[in-house]
Amino acid sequence: MRFFQKALAVAGLSLSLGLVAVSAGASPANPVAGTDYKVLDNPQPTDSGLGKKVEVTEFFGYFCPHCNALEPTLEDWVAKQGDKISFKRVPVDFGDPNGDPKKSPYVTQKKLYYTLEAMAKLPEMHKKVFNAIHVQRQNLNNDAAVADFAAKSGFDKAKFMDVYNSFAVQTKVTRATQLQNAYKVDGVPMLVVDGRFVTSPSIVGATPGAGATEAALFKTTLQVMDSLVAKAAATKK
Repeated sequence: MRFFQKALAVAGLSLSLGLVAVSAGASPANPVAGTDYKVLDNPQPTDSGLGKKVEVTEFFGYFCPHCNALEPTLEDWVAKQGDKISFKRVPVDFGDPNGDPKKSPYVTQKKLYYTLEAMAKLPEMHKKVFNAIHVQRQNLNNDAAVADFAAKSGFDKAKFMDVYNSFAVQTKVTRATQLQNAYKVDGVPMLVVDGRFVTSPSIVGATPGAGATEAALFKTTLQVMDSLVAKAAATKK
């Protein structure tokens, strides 16, 4: 199973992150660094105001079919965590598939995400965007298409585009790029716990027996996440 990556295999992703060596004896309930997850050499700062909550970040792209497939399972997992975690998403941008640095459909989708967030519409619209792209096969890769999608979804088109083109949304898009670069994200979906533990279906899937189907692999990945959250929480007590 191939997960969306920017011309890098799992091994290449591991090397680019500067992560620990592979160990044996991994299992979802007792994950091993280098096999089920990676440990960043340079942990990234998290929100200092979280208290005992553990920060969990999903790097994703609306364009990614595996992010779309993971979404319902991940949403259920987040709900079950309750107050143990603070969950956030960061949309990524891998540039133009044809190599033109001035044309990137993913920037458009990043702006869409942060516009919905600014308008407090993410809870009701997040899955609808995935559905529009992967089920209805809508092209949301340019401003005009996004504007039409917003209008058909019941938004005031002019008000939506005002937010979409705002400095606040552009600032968040820029910050998302900075985070993507800081974590050296080369494939999605990618999950980060406490700014230092990294895992993903592609990392977990490299372990024999991780899951014969995509659904089984997602389940195994989130079992690894359970352990990583507990590991991170133990250091906050």
